[in-house]
Amino acid sequence: MSDDPIAKFKAAQREGWAYFAPLEALTTPSAGRLVRFAGIHAGQRVLDVGCGTGVAAITAARAGAKVSGIDLTPQLLQRAQENSNLAEIEIDWREGDAEALPFGDGEFDVVLSQFGHMFAPRPEIAIGQLLRVLKPAGTIAFATWPPELLIGKSFILVGSYMPPPPPGVSPPAQWGDPNIVRERLGNSVSEIVFDMGRMEFPALSLPHYRAVVERTAGPMLKLVEMLSASNPARLAQFRREYDALIAPYFQDNVVRQDYLLTRAKKR
Repeated sequence: MSDDPIAKFKAAQREGWAYFAPLEALTTPSAGRLVRFAGIHAGQRVLDVGCGTGVAAITAARAGAKVSGIDLTPQLLQRAQENSNLAEIEIDWREGDAEALPFGDGEFDVVLSQFGHMFAPRPEIAIGQLLRVLKPAGTIAFATWPPELLIGKSFILVGSYMPPPPPGVSPPAQWGDPNIVRERLGNSVSEIVFDMGRMEFPALSLPHYRAVVERTAGPMLKLVEMLSASNPARLAQFRREYDALIAPYFQDNVVRQDYLLTRAKKR
């Protein structure tokens, strides 16, 4: 493996997200919401960045768009290919990095990301790439987790138990703050629109919910792996804190997860 700390960080992410596929059913409705929010229609060229198992890309393709999807994690792309085969839809799946998109300038009418690009370690590089491959007057649209709500707060809690990331790596939940989003998009865009969506995660109890997340969500999976081996007492403490964090959002066998939608036009 490379000695470059950013390359090591990305390798750990690639490995950590390999087990995400069981959560795709939960992200499928929000993919429909994102595609509608982005105004995708037949004939457009669309790129889904951090496409995971392909739920947003396939939704866009079903609307008649010509779609490419890119993700760091080969296991998720394999699942995406299976999903597009089932849907009888052709999509250009690529293994690759949001910080180095393998596409030409201005190639796409719409660039999407559902909870994907926010994990790229250096936001200024990632957003530069997303805007570079977008046509002038094209639409960028993404869904992210606000830092003050459940998933953003859980990222922050998980991060507090992990070794610090390499210098220059920004926390993913910053992408859920409209002020930071405006700053990062800067003068490259106009007509910024924000909206909120809600994902509902079925759960029988807080430990049931946590057990699923520990097996599927990259950062949590890595943390549990690390503490199980090195410090079981600290893992038990983390689990108590995590359950307490989730509790206010758990009602009627559902954990409520609210997210931010952002849409803008490239100048």
